[in-house]
Amino acid sequence: MDTDNYVRKSLDLHLFFGRIMKEHSLFLKAGFTPVNFAYAERAEYFKKAFENLLYRAISLSNGIVSKDVLDSGEIVTDFTAIAERQTENFTGIRINHRLTAEELRLESSCEREQSSVNNGQIKNLNQTALRLLNGLISFKEEILRKVLSCEMFTTNYPLLIEHITREARLYRQYVIMLEEKGNITCKPMKETECFWNRIMMEHAMFIRGLLDPTEAELLNSANNFAKDYLALLEMCNNSNNKTLTSDSLNKTKKFRDFKVAGTMGIEQCKIRSIILPLLADHVLREANHYIRLLEN
Repeated sequence: MDTDNYVRKSLDLHLFFGRIMKEHSLFLKAGFTPVNFAYAERAEYFKKAFENLLYRAISLSNGIVSKDVLDSGEIVTDFTAIAERQTENFTGIRINHRLTAEELRLESSCEREQSSVNNGQIKNLNQTALRLLNGLISFKEEILRKVLSCEMFTTNYPLLIEHITREARLYRQYVIMLEEKGNITCKPMKETECFWNRIMMEHAMFIRGLLDPTEAELLNSANNFAKDYLALLEMCNNSNNKTLTSDSLNKTKKFRDFKVAGTMGIEQCKIRSIILPLLADHVLREANHYIRLLEN
C-alpha cells in the first residue's frame, strides 16, 4: 500500500463528504414537523457524529490535504461561515462554527511530514465513517419509505431524500475502496459524469421548486439548467462509453456561477425563496467538487 496516497486520499474524501453528510442531517432535521421529534433527534445525532468525524479529519489534514482539493472551493467557500450563522438563526439548530474556521486555515504546503499521520489513525477514521454511513443511509431509506407510504410528512422532497442517499452511498463506496485497496479506484469518466450530471440536474430542479413564484427570471434559469443537464444525462447514458467532459465542464461552470450569484442573493436577502443559506452554499460546493473532477 502507498501509505502517503492512502492517507491523503482518505483525508481529501472526508473533508468534502464529511461536511456534506453533516449538512444532509441538518436539512433532514429542519424538515421534520413537531410530531416527528424523535426523528429530529436522530438527525441531530448524525449531524453531531459527522461534525466529530470532520473535526478529526481536519485535525490530521494540515500540510497533507491535496492542493487541488483545498483550492477547489469544495471544502468551504467565502459564503460558508455566513451561511452557517444565518441557518443557525433561522432554524435554531446548533452548528459547530469552529470547523469552518479551522478549514479556512488549512494549508496544502507540507508543513509537516505525512508520516506524522499513520495508517492506524486513518483506518480508525475510515471505519468510523463506514459505521456512521451505514446508519445514516438506513435512516434516509427509512424516512423515504415512510414519506412514500404517507406515514410521515417532511418539507424535504422525496427526490431530495433519494438524492442525498445516493451521495451517501457514493461516499461509502469510496471509503470501502480505500480500505480494501488503499486507493480510490478510478471510475470510468462516463460513470462519473452520469452520476454528477444527475446530481446537478436535481439541484436545478430543487432550486426551481424552492424559489418564490415571483422570481420569474431565476425560475426560468433554473428550469433551463435542469433541461440542459437532462440532455447531458441522456447523451451520457447513450454515448457508448464516450465522455462529454467538455460539455459537462462548460455547463457546470455556468451553473456554478449561477449558484454563486444565488448564494449571495439569498445571504443578502435579495432573492425570495425558501432556500436555507447553507443549502445554497452546499450545492455550490458540490458544483465546485464536480468541476475539479472534470478538470483533473
